[in-house]
Amino acid sequence: MINFDTSALFASIFWGGLGVGFFVYGKKQQSAGPLLGGIALMGISYLIANSAVWMSLAGAGILAGLYYWSRRED
Repeated sequence: MINFDTSALFASIFWGGLGVGFFVYGKKQQSAGPLLGGIALMGISYLIANSAVWMSLAGAGILAGLYYWSRRED
């Protein structure tokens, strides 16, 4: 059964929109980090659909990984 929780819906829209931005940036810059990070951010709304808290923790983890990736390449 699908849970129509308002907070999960807004978290899904937020992380999905952020993922689209990273995806487009990664595609235009031809950089694998932001491209894959954007796909992962868009995917968490499908994989973790029931809880906004877990979705946000996963999104924050992905963003931390992207930050680490960008600093590693310098």
